[in-house]
Amino acid sequence: MTTTASADAPAKVLYTANTHTTGGRDGRAQSSDNRLDVALSVPGGPGSGTNPEQLFAAGWSACFIGAMRHAAAAQKVTLPADVAVDAEVDLVTRGDAFALQARLNVSLPGLPRETAQAIADGAHQICPYSKATRGNIDVTITVA
Repeated sequence: MTTTASADAPAKVLYTANTHTTGGRDGRAQSSDNRLDVALSVPGGPGSGTNPEQLFAAGWSACFIGAMRHAAAAQKVTLPADVAVDAEVDLVTRGDAFALQARLNVSLPGLPRETAQAIADGAHQICPYSKATRGNIDVTITVA
C-alpha cells in the first residue's frame, strides 16, 4: 500500500536507499551500492554485528543534526562545529508486543540554552525520522 502525505502535493523523491537483508537479526544487510555491508546480531546476544536499533539510532541522529542546521539557519544562528546528538533507542515490550522508545540527547555547546532548545524543537518538527516516529513511539529530546 502506498500513501502520500498530501493529495495536493505529490512527493518529490530526493533519494532512495536500497538494501538486501538476509537472516533477520542474525543475518547480513547490504546496500545496492555496496557502501553498507554489515553483519547483524541480536542485541546483547552472541556475534559481533550491529543491530537494527543501532542502525536506526545512527540514522536518526545524523538526520537530526541536518534538521538542526535547517532550524538554526531559519533562526539566523550558526551551529557550533562540535554539534552532536547521542541517540538511545530501546527495544521494549509492552504487554506481549514489541515496541521502540528513544531519547535524543542534543549538544550545542556555546549556544544559550533557550536558543539551543528552540533549534532542537525546530529540528524535531522537520526531521523525517522524527516525523515518522511522532505518535508511534515515546521520544524524549534533551538539550545538554
